[in-house]
Amino acid sequence: MIQFQILKKSKKSRARLGLLETPHGVVETPAFVPVATQATVKAMTSEEVLQTGTQLLIANTFHLHLRPGEKIVKANGGIHKFMNWPKPLMTDSGGFQVFSLGFGKDFGQGKILKKQVTSDKRQVIESGQQPKLLKITEDGVLFRSYVDGHEVFLGPKESIKIQEAIGADIIFAFDECTSPIANHEYTKKSLEKTHRWAEVCLKTKKSKQAMYGIVQGGKFQDLREASANVIGGMDFDGFGIGGEFGDDKKAMTQMLRWATDILPEEKPRHLLGVGYVEDMPWMVQAGMDTFDCIAPTHYARRGVAFTSQGRVALSKTQFLKDKKPVDPKCDCYVCQNYTRSYICHLLKAWEITPLRLLTFHNLYYFNQAIAKLREAIKKGKI
Repeated sequence: MIQFQILKKSKKSRARLGLLETPHGVVETPAFVPVATQATVKAMTSEEVLQTGTQLLIANTFHLHLRPGEKIVKANGGIHKFMNWPKPLMTDSGGFQVFSLGFGKDFGQGKILKKQVTSDKRQVIESGQQPKLLKITEDGVLFRSYVDGHEVFLGPKESIKIQEAIGADIIFAFDECTSPIANHEYTKKSLEKTHRWAEVCLKTKKSKQAMYGIVQGGKFQDLREASANVIGGMDFDGFGIGGEFGDDKKAMTQMLRWATDILPEEKPRHLLGVGYVEDMPWMVQAGMDTFDCIAPTHYARRGVAFTSQGRVALSKTQFLKDKKPVDPKCDCYVCQNYTRSYICHLLKAWEITPLRLLTFHNLYYFNQAIAKLREAIKKGKI
């Protein structure tokens, strides 16, 4: 189980400073949560991830179920021993894959619309519509494995049992993450199903792991508030805020407030799948305690560093003659020991090493950014 203690509430915003106590240690919140999809942060060892200042990881239930399978993870003593990670760990429920492998893949969309389209060309997902590559039923979702093509059924019971076998400190209820182009009727019916699944998850769980319920409802205020009331009234240990967030990140602050106005204040809140460095200040000021995002690792593997001067694509030829560190204002071991010139050379030579170096730097940079925000809350600046 977990315990959550709020140490300080901001007088200027909804930001709060807290301690999230788990069986594998204490997390200072607000905290950034790197993604360890397949029980690894890509390109990194667990020891290296620790050195970046990371406090908490989130692994993926769906992917671990496909490969190597939860029985293998359990036979290795659970996910902490399996991946040699001594600190707290979450597993998501697989609900995001209902979107990413479904309508997300069908329409080439993420949780936030990448671009606006004219009203006469706008695509809309209507009630009763099904994705091409999976089938959403009242009991769960029928996937087809990308590993070997066999059918995989995942519902609330299955998700919880898989997560219990994996053994993370915090698990999530199974839900449907909806698309930003789903209409109100589709989103409403999906939400009702997610609420039914939440009840099944609570009844199914037999372990002592903490479980978060997930608030859905898309960009619709009435549905977000309804979901916060229903999920917030259930016996969850904390809450995730998931789903899509419309056309504009600026609108997300208001959308988060629709939920945080209603959710029990004393329990932790996790924002699922959103967490760029530039988003951190407003997410923290909107009252989020933890949030996960693939950005630092995803961009690193594409040769992009997050720096105090913005994002830097180090594969560009201009950096071959640049002897400066990745970020002159960063004190991570990569910036202390390697130049932009060297990393550019390695990227152009298609070496593996720069992916590791940039992943380390980006994770360190993200963790330093959130540490500065914690300090700002402590000093009453935000």
